[in-house]
Amino acid sequence: MPTTSIVYAEDLVPGARNAIRSCLRVQPQEHVTVITDRETENIAASLVDQVHEVGASCELHVLEDYGARPMIAMPAPVLEALERSQVSIFAAQPQTGELPSRIQMTDVVNRRKMRHAHMVYISHRIMIEGMRADFGEVDAISTRVFERAKKATTIRARSAAGSNLEATFSPDIRWLKTSGIISPEKWANLPAGEVLTSPARVDGVYVVDGILGDYLSARFGDLEATPLTVTIENSRLVDARCSRPDVLRDFLAYTSQEENSNRVGEFALGTNVAVRSVIGNILQDEKLPGLHIAFGHPYSEHTGATWTCRTHLD
Repeated sequence: MPTTSIVYAEDLVPGARNAIRSCLRVQPQEHVTVITDRETENIAASLVDQVHEVGASCELHVLEDYGARPMIAMPAPVLEALERSQVSIFAAQPQTGELPSRIQMTDVVNRRKMRHAHMVYISHRIMIEGMRADFGEVDAISTRVFERAKKATTIRARSAAGSNLEATFSPDIRWLKTSGIISPEKWANLPAGEVLTSPARVDGVYVVDGILGDYLSARFGDLEATPLTVTIENSRLVDARCSRPDVLRDFLAYTSQEENSNRVGEFALGTNVAVRSVIGNILQDEKLPGLHIAFGHPYSEHTGATWTCRTHLD
């Protein structure tokens, strides 16, 4: 029986159960903090009920209870809750300018080595698609990709849309596997399914015929009909073209915010075989088998990259 007063659709339950039991592996003696917002409260409620189903304790924090959005700093009660938890979940719809608050949150997660599920832009559709994956199978595929990728000095990638990239890799920078089986060593997005690193160098043309990340995901959705073409030299964005002026304007604005906002910080291979097509939501779309890159933060705290950035755009 539900243990929250929030009504939610029954078809959310399998994905929520997968998150709590298969991905986070919550134990009865643990304490879980779930952070959400009004828009995502029903999904958060399904997660809370699954926490209670395994016998663990849980507290739910709704961002709007602490002030107006966008929220550039994570509320103190939320950070305090993380300090007394072993497991955490962020299931909410982020707004423009809120990345610093999420970094505050993940700083606590990293320091305390918590098992953390990052469900940014989680939606009903994702809960019944990507979150219903067999994460044991995704983990097996991810492991095979990880073992091969970590030995690579160069990877070349081409696509029918016109991408033609070459990336080189340093043995000093670690590859990461986020397959849905979340460990204390690295928090992960859910749904999961990718193998990633920070490349030493990237050169070539990358055609974004899928999705842009962060708040641009909700703003523009699937770009298949109006792709964004970017040219990269020595890991830096040097040119961008798109038939939609608004996409081009906002992309260039995002990648101009800081010194390293236009630098390729992530090179990633999607491994979630339950994801079969782009739906216009970065949380799921970046797990689609194939290649995606990100400009900005190189997850230096995990990869060992020697530079940082406060922006990150997949």
